[in-house]
Amino acid sequence: MKLVRVERAGSVARVVLCRSGMHNALVPELLDDLLAELAQLHGDADCRAVLLAAEGPAFSIGGDMRRFQRERGALHAYSSGLVGRLNQAILALIDLPQPVVAAVHGVVTGGSLGLVLAADVIYLAPQAVFKAHYATAGFSPDGGWTALAGRLAGVHRAAAALLLNRSVHAEEAVAWGLANEVVAADRLQQTAAAAARRMADYPAGTMRAAKRLLWGDRARLAADLEAERGHFLELIAQPAAMQGVDAFLRNFHDYPDDAEPADSEH
Repeated sequence: MKLVRVERAGSVARVVLCRSGMHNALVPELLDDLLAELAQLHGDADCRAVLLAAEGPAFSIGGDMRRFQRERGALHAYSSGLVGRLNQAILALIDLPQPVVAAVHGVVTGGSLGLVLAADVIYLAPQAVFKAHYATAGFSPDGGWTALAGRLAGVHRAAAALLLNRSVHAEEAVAWGLANEVVAADRLQQTAAAAARRMADYPAGTMRAAKRLLWGDRARLAADLEAERGHFLELIAQPAAMQGVDAFLRNFHDYPDDAEPADSEH
């Protein structure tokens, strides 16, 4: 079963995370599907803009903690592949020649923030909230919490979110520079789609050049993301990491549960 779906509406491609039963928690299979779809869109001259969205009650709750628990026997290798794929997906969104609009309707936690921040224009529903949760899980920040959020919001604001485990609600995320606008939930998808269509009508060369200039030093960003992965792997190798996963799942009683075995998701 594919965990990412692409819907076409004229020159706009809507890329949808559709692991909704697990609140779009990140696993290698979902990221592989996303990378494959983005690779196709990268070379698609008929696609002039991309809209990133998600199904279910949350946009994405970050790395799948139940999957981390199931992978305890190979946690370092699993984590290396997961965070590596996440970094590739973030860079792939940034590298797309087409402008990317994100429509975020709910919770965004952990590394999934990077998928949002890699968009060029970001609309949030009033219920949207960003939360790191690394302090509760005992992990090191990944997904651009330092490489992107620190750059966009500033070090001290990013530090408050990371070190105090503060929730960043929609209006505050806009004030911090982490998103463009808060839109009523019943108009979110329509507003994001209209923005994507508007950009699709502009010259493709202008969109591509503006993206490239705005994002600046890609090599530096890639290095910063790789540094996040390195620190993540350092902490995941410690015995406390698995204890943190177990404690996290004990404390979050409403964390979704996927009864399928790890190898049946694809």
